[in-house]
Amino acid sequence: MKYNAVTVTQLNKYIKDRFEEDENLNAILVKGEISNFKNHYTGHLYFTLKDENSLIKCIMFKSYAERLAFKPKDGMKVMVFGAVSVFERDGVYQIYAKSLLEDGMGDLHEQFEQLKAKLEKEGLFDETHKKPIPLYPKVVGVLTSQTGAVIRDIINVSTRRNPNVYIRLLPVPVQGPGAAERIAEKIKMMNEQKLADVIIVGRGGGSLEDLWPFNEEIVARAIYESELPIISAVGHETDFTIADFVADLRAPTPSAAAELAVPDVYDLKQKIINYQNRCRISLKKQIELMRLKFEKCVKSRAFTDPMRRIRDMDVVLDSYVQKMENKMKHIQKEKQSKYIELVAKLDTLSPLKTLTRGYVLTEKDGVLVKSAKDLKVNDEVKLRFHDGEKIARVN
Repeated sequence: MKYNAVTVTQLNKYIKDRFEEDENLNAILVKGEISNFKNHYTGHLYFTLKDENSLIKCIMFKSYAERLAFKPKDGMKVMVFGAVSVFERDGVYQIYAKSLLEDGMGDLHEQFEQLKAKLEKEGLFDETHKKPIPLYPKVVGVLTSQTGAVIRDIINVSTRRNPNVYIRLLPVPVQGPGAAERIAEKIKMMNEQKLADVIIVGRGGGSLEDLWPFNEEIVARAIYESELPIISAVGHETDFTIADFVADLRAPTPSAAAELAVPDVYDLKQKIINYQNRCRISLKKQIELMRLKFEKCVKSRAFTDPMRRIRDMDVVLDSYVQKMENKMKHIQKEKQSKYIELVAKLDTLSPLKTLTRGYVLTEKDGVLVKSAKDLKVNDEVKLRFHDGEKIARVN
């Protein structure tokens, strides 16, 4: 029996032709929510359009993407105008978009913005609340899936940078129902039992729905209340979650989180070696400088002729002594002349000097008699001459 089989290529081409013959599929307007959006380096846009029950892949070539008046993103509700066709190589049908119209934000994106605004107003994002990451942690706690690539990346990077750091994994679901509660629970456990010095909370990339547990309020508040510093490493570099804003530090990827949490001991060793070399060079310079100063001191006159300084000071001291003696003699002579002058003046004014010229001092009862009225008959008086005293009676 002979069968008329067709090739896979022929089948896909046949289906593609049927799509292109359908006028309804060649110019169609479809509304839905953007998910898994990717802006390719070529300028083409790749994304999924979905509603509550279904999804369809979409592509918009660069020539059409350049005309867009807004930047598409995950969670955005749009209307896509284009044609539905088959990509023959993969045998999949998709929308080849020619234009996009913004049709409001998706529900998840709207919830994200509302919660972000609420927590920001409460101060959960404030820089003043963020704790520093320890420089040399001994234990790094990791909250992520135990089967994903995240934990392998963290272990590889951490081991390479510092093989002495202990990685403590507490497995948690990173998407799906109940994931947020489990993540918050493990953060609390890490703090209560002091299981780590720093915590990395992370997962790989994904759509807004995949990352949603890290946008839940319960996770945000658990991170905010954590006494241990937390590094958020959720999604790829372009993905932002509420956890990123609340965490003490955001890493663009889990590998980057490991680099931020674990210091490179080899760099540290090299720094220590550099410091040792700098200290050694500095010490050598100090020793050389001190040696030169010592040689200068040894060659100085104080060491080569120590008595020279003493002899010089002796000469100076003798000159000071001579000056002092001369000054004292001069002062003594001045004082002596002044003394003689004062004695001469005193002698001139002395009453005893007057007595030598024939005058007599008369005293009665030890008091100098200045008037004849002070004496009466039979008063006894003392007469003082320049060469002695005599007693007399008044008649």
